[in-house]
Amino acid sequence: MTPDLMFTLANMVAAAAWLLLATAPRQRWVSVVTRLIVPGLFAMVYVGIAAATLSGSDGGFSSLDGVARLFEHRWLLTAGWLHYLAFDLLLGTWEVRDAQRRGVPHLLVVPCLLLTFMLGPAGWLLYTVLSRSRYPHADHCTL
Repeated sequence: MTPDLMFTLANMVAAAAWLLLATAPRQRWVSVVTRLIVPGLFAMVYVGIAAATLSGSDGGFSSLDGVARLFEHRWLLTAGWLHYLAFDLLLGTWEVRDAQRRGVPHLLVVPCLLLTFMLGPAGWLLYTVLSRSRYPHADHCTL
């Protein structure tokens, strides 16, 4: 397998999971898929890639230049992408569950999900502003 193929497959799996979040948010199994199965799969692949390639890189996490050197390695770049996909999906799952607890209509959450999928923190910010300003109760929610 190549990094390009891994990237393509991961994007397809992530897109399917996001589609489930947007179209069947109240199905219990959807939460299992988007909260455990897909992020777990991405995490396992991430760990495998990191274990196999991280020690061979001259990059690191202590400077921006070091991170740039890490991401020059296509497998490590793919691992970084898996990191984003997993955490953004976890965040989207939290948004859906939090919205259900607060009584936020799902149609208002869908644009937040799309933005979270494409630009993680921006989608979280939109959801947070929307949910806290219009639906302020239930401020405790766990993933």
